Parts: sequence; structure tokens; C-alpha cells
Amino acid sequence: MTESDYFSSDDEAARSSISAPADHRVMAPLPQGEGRVPRATRSFAALRNAYVDTGAAGPEEAMPTAGEEAPKPKSKLSPTAPPHTPASVLQSQAAPPPPKRTRAGPSMVPVAPKVPKTHAEKTSAPRLIVVLEQACLETYKVSSGSATHSRGNKEAGDKYALLNCDDHQKVLAKMGRDIAEARPDITHQCLLTLLDSPLNKAGLLQVYIHTSKGVLIEVNPQVRIPRTFKRFSGLMVQLLHRLSIRSIKGSEKLLRVIKNPVTDYFPPNTHKITLSYNAPVQRLTSYLATIPSDRSIAVFVGAMAHGEDDFADGVVDEKISISEYSLSASVACGKFCCSLEDLWGIV
Repeated sequence: MTESDYFSSDDEAARSSISAPADHRVMAPLPQGEGRVPRATRSFAALRNAYVDTGAAGPEEAMPTAGEEAPKPKSKLSPTAPPHTPASVLQSQAAPPPPKRTRAGPSMVPVAPKVPKTHAEKTSAPRLIVVLEQACLETYKVSSGSATHSRGNKEAGDKYALLNCDDHQKVLAKMGRDIAEARPDITHQCLLTLLDSPLNKAGLLQVYIHTSKGVLIEVNPQVRIPRTFKRFSGLMVQLLHRLSIRSIKGSEKLLRVIKNPVTDYFPPNTHKITLSYNAPVQRLTSYLATIPSDRSIAVFVGAMAHGEDDFADGVVDEKISISEYSLSASVACGKFCCSLEDLWGIV
């Protein structure tokens, strides 16, 4: 197969009329005779390299003279890539993923959040303090030890359960109490929202629980709250009876009952607010920006189904509303965490 098989006479005339002189040729002369490779049999890789990698010579590259063999340009593409793959796609595929950013100490160990205890720890950085007020955490005796002993179970003692509106409707009716007074699931939802937030993982969140019976509970930021309500109920029953929950691996207390009032555990000069539906509506991001950056923020959130919001009138500095709509306690906690994460640059 010859060259005339692929070009017409007009193409041949046009090529001969615009051919450059020999001393200005960039590419080497085409091989003649049997050594010429027909265009149809050239490999796609060769065509790809010719069209992608050719370009102007660099400052250190010499232009070939007439009769010299042109240097073969180095391919920037992968030799195993398909011929139709763009160079930008190949380079993006070869680039390593960016390293994951983590907060680490000098020993490159991730910094775990902890409860500030000393004065220096409390004033080292501003933090968000959430107090879940009027939390419905109350135990109920399901069976007594004497009844189980009479049935032959000598090791069984008194069994208690966390009073809730789903399992103890008849018990609440006998007590003459409203089922809205037994809503521990609200506290469970709030704890999951707060402790899962990046604000808590950054060590800038502290949570307290103040029950409707006046019990004050301190929550360690490192605690892992059970995801299911059944396991959460068992944990709360154990806490209210033993007054503390310790870590399995160490002696650190993850949950513990402490003395009232809760304001004794606040850093000095803490800005205290509470949420009220009747208060003026504030855009939370704009409102938090007006608070001095060196002051911690304490917010009192009602963890009950419904009721008056006067549980912290004697200690708060201001009452605000963060939405024109009625929000659940869990959503209110999430809005505070997200707003402060944006304000303090936590990603």
C-alpha cells in the first residue's frame, strides 16, 4: 500500500506547494519505500503522544537541523491508560488524597475532650455550657426482691426501670400524673445531638442535666451515650442508684451526680441565657457574635414536653427566642452547636 492510496492529486499538489525548506523542518524526513508505515496501521498511542506531548522547545532543547533525527518527546500520560483519556483526568487520578485534618497534641495523639476542673482550664478558652433543665429522669420499682425470692430466685433483688410514658401508662394513671411528665426520651435525643457535634469533639462543650426532682448530673464529654432508648434507660437507672458511672478501662467518671447549684461550676464571667418562646426572636449567628469572644456561653434548655420556661429566671442574664416556630429541645441544642462552630471556626 502506497501513499497515493490515501491522498488525492489535489492533496499532493497542496502539500508540495507549502512544504517548508529543509533547514526549517522540525520533524525528521518520512521513511521511504518499504520502511514507511501506513497511516492506518499507526498505533493510537503514537498518535496520542504526537498530538498531546509535542510543543515548543524549551530553553535547553535544541532545534533539530535538517537530516537529524528529532528527539522523541517524553509522554506525560500513563502508558497503560486508554488512548482517549485526557491528560487532566490522568493527573487528577494519580494525585494522592489530601491528608485528614485532626486536632492532635505534640505526640501526634488526637486530643480527647475532658471536663475542665481547675480555674486555669475553665478560663483557658471560651466554651458552650448546656444545661438540660427539668429532665424527666425518674426510676420506678418494677418488682421487689421478696416477690422474686418467693419464686425461687434467691439472687434477684429489687428491679427498677426508668419511668416513661410508653411502658408505664397505667402506673402514671394510678399516680394521677400526666404522661408528659415521663419523657426521658427528650433527654436522650438532646445528649445524642450534643455529644455527636464537632463542638464537643473539639473540647468546647460541657453538658449538665438538672432533673425535675432536683438531681444535678455532670456529663463527661468523652462518654458514649447508648443509641437505643432501652440501653439508655438502663444506664440512667444505674446512674441514679449508684450516683456515678465509671469508665471500663479506667477510673474516670463518665457520669456523676454532683451538688447544686449548677452555676458553681461555670467559669467566671459566663454569659447565661435561656430560651423562651415569648422572648424577642434573635438570629442566633448574629446574636452570638455580639457576645465578647473571651466569655463562655451557658444556655438553659427545657428538656420537657411542655411547661413554663421560668426554671432559670433567677440566674440568667437574658431570655431569647431563636425561631418563629416551636422547636424541640434537640433542634435547639443543634442550632447552638452549629452557630458556635461557624463562629469559632470548627469544621
